[in-house]
Amino acid sequence: MPVKDIYHNAVKNALIKDSSVITADPYPIKYPEVKLFADMAGEKNLSISREN
Repeated sequence: MPVKDIYHNAVKNALIKDSSVITADPYPIKYPEVKLFADMAGEKNLSISREN
């Protein structure tokens, strides 16, 4: 597992405060011969209201 840098928790907390959901921390990316890690995976739901 990779080592997290000094900004990891600050970025994670900022995303959570902005209503994002962290879905994986770290996010593993697997290929047949290589194993990679992205820092984290997240998603944010957006709602759009239409006025007539």
